[in-house]
Amino acid sequence: MKKLLVYLRDYKKESVLAPLFKMLEASFELLVPLVMAQIIDTGIAQRDKGMILRMGGLMIALGFIGLVCSITAQYFAAKAAVGFSTGLKHALFGHIQKLSFSEMDTIGTSTLITRMTSDVNQVQSGVNLVLRLFLRSPFIVFGAMVMAFTIDVKAALVFVVTIPLLCIVVFGIMLISMPLYKKVQAGLDRILGITRENLTGVRVVRAFNKEEAETARFREGNESLTQMQMFVGKISALMNPVTYIIINGAVIVLIWTGALRVDAGYITQGEVVALVNYMSQILVELIKLANLIITVTKAFACANRIEAVFETQSSLAAPGKAASAGVAALNQNAAAVSFEHVCLTYKNAGAESLTDIHFQAKKGQTIGIIGGTGSGKSSVVNLIPRFYDVTKGRVLVDGMDVREYPLEELRGKIGTVMQKAVLFKGSIRENLLWGKEDATEEEMWRALEISQSKEFVESKEGKLDAQIEQAGKNLSGGQRQRLTIARALIRKPEILILDDSASALDFATDAKLRKAIREMEGAPTVFIVSQRAASIRYADAILVLDDGETVGWGSHDELMANCAVYREIYDSQFKKTEG
Repeated sequence: MKKLLVYLRDYKKESVLAPLFKMLEASFELLVPLVMAQIIDTGIAQRDKGMILRMGGLMIALGFIGLVCSITAQYFAAKAAVGFSTGLKHALFGHIQKLSFSEMDTIGTSTLITRMTSDVNQVQSGVNLVLRLFLRSPFIVFGAMVMAFTIDVKAALVFVVTIPLLCIVVFGIMLISMPLYKKVQAGLDRILGITRENLTGVRVVRAFNKEEAETARFREGNESLTQMQMFVGKISALMNPVTYIIINGAVIVLIWTGALRVDAGYITQGEVVALVNYMSQILVELIKLANLIITVTKAFACANRIEAVFETQSSLAAPGKAASAGVAALNQNAAAVSFEHVCLTYKNAGAESLTDIHFQAKKGQTIGIIGGTGSGKSSVVNLIPRFYDVTKGRVLVDGMDVREYPLEELRGKIGTVMQKAVLFKGSIRENLLWGKEDATEEEMWRALEISQSKEFVESKEGKLDAQIEQAGKNLSGGQRQRLTIARALIRKPEILILDDSASALDFATDAKLRKAIREMEGAPTVFIVSQRAASIRYADAILVLDDGETVGWGSHDELMANCAVYREIYDSQFKKTEG
C-alpha cells in the first residue's frame, strides 16, 4: 500500500484538510455532552429557562458547525480519493502496456481487468474512508475518555478497561480477516476468468452444446466464492455484536458507579448523563472504526495485488544509449532480417518452442513460412518485432540485434498483422490512423486498394467515416482481415508480417492481395505465415517448420524435390486423388 500512496502526492492539501476538518467536527461533538450536563444540572434543576434556551442554542450551533466541517471534509476526502484512483489507473494501464507478451500470458487478461477495476475501486474506497475516519474515530474514542476523566476520575476508570478490550476485538478480527480477503479476491479472479471465456466464446459453447456444462462450472466456482465470502463475512460480523456487548456492559457498570458517586455527592446527575453520552459516542465511533477496518483490510489486500502487477517487470530489457545511438549507423547492405541459431522457450514452458532457427531474408524478398499446427510459425515472426525475446541466438534487423533497438523505432519499421483480426470501435478512418497518425486520405485509399478493401469501403454509407462496432462485429471475417492489413500497410513498413492474416479470404482475393503487395512502392520485405501452400508458393524463399525446428528452406521447386514435410503439405492440398 505504501508504494501506491505516491499517487496522493498531487493531493497533499486535500489529504491534510479532510482529516483536519473531521477533527474539528469531532472536537465540537465532544463538547455536546458537557453542554447537556449544564442544561440538566443548572437549567432543569434550577428551572432556569434562559439557561436552557442559551445552552440549547449553543448545541444547535455546535451541530451546525460540525455539519459544515463534515461536508467540507467529505468534499476534500472524495477529491483526494478519486484523484488518487485516477492517477493509479493511468499508471497501472501504462505499466501494463509496457509488459511483454510473456508477462501478459502469465498474469492473464481477466486478472489484469480485475486489478484495473474492482481492486482500484476498493483501494479508492479505503483511501476515502481513511481520510474521513482514521483520525476522527480514535480521536473521539480517546477524547471521550479524557473528557470523562475531567468529570470524575473513578467513574472514568470504566473507560480505561473498556477501550483496550474493544481494541483487542477490533484489531484481532482485522488480523484474521485480512488474509481471507486476499483469497476472496483470488476467487473473484477465477470467476471473472470463467465469465470472460464464456462471453467471448459464447458461439463455441453453443456450437458444442456445452451450455449446461459451462453453467455448472460457473455455478461451482460461484458457490466456492460465495462460501469463502460467507466465512470471512461471519468473522467480520462478529465485530458489531461483540463490541455492543462490551459497550453495553460498560454502560451498566458506568450507571451503577455513577449512581453511587451521585449518592456520595461527588458528581451530579448531569455529569452521569455526560459520561453515558461519552460511552455512547465511543460505541458509535468504534462501529464506524470496525467498518473502516473491514474496508481498509479489503483495500490492503487489493493494494497488494495491484503492487504485484507493478512489481512485474517486463522481460524486454531496454537498450543502452550506446546501442540506441548505433541505430543511425545501420549497415544498409545487411540482410533485412537474420535469424542466427535462434531458440525460444516460453515462460514456465517445459520444452523449447523453437530450436536452432537459422535463415536470412534479404531486403525486398518475400518469405513464406509454413508447417503443421503448433510447429512454431507465429513464434518465429513474433521474434522480429520483439514481442518475445529469444532464449538463445540472435534476431537481427538491418544487421542489428533487435534487443539493441529502442522498441518504438524497431516497431516503427515493421507492419504486423496478427492471426486474430482486431479492430477498435470507431470509424474506418480512426482505425487506419492507428497505422499512421498523420496519414492523408489519399494514403488511406491507397492502403485500402492494396489490401483489397477499397470496394467494400466505398459501398458503405460514410465510406471512411463508416462506423465499426467493437471488435468489428458488424463486418465479415474477410473484411476485418483486409482492414487490419490496410492498417499495417498505411505506414509503408520496411518489413511486413502477415501472420495467417488472409485465412478468411478466397484464393482469388488472396492472390490479388499478394500481387498488390509485391508491386508496392518501397518493396517491403514480406513474411507470409500461412497454412495454404498456394499463398506462399511463389515466395522468394520458404521456411518449413516441424515441431519448432527447420526441416526445409528454399524455393517451392527445391522444397518439392528435397523436403518431405513440404511435399506432404502441398500434395494434401493440390494433388488430385485418382478415383
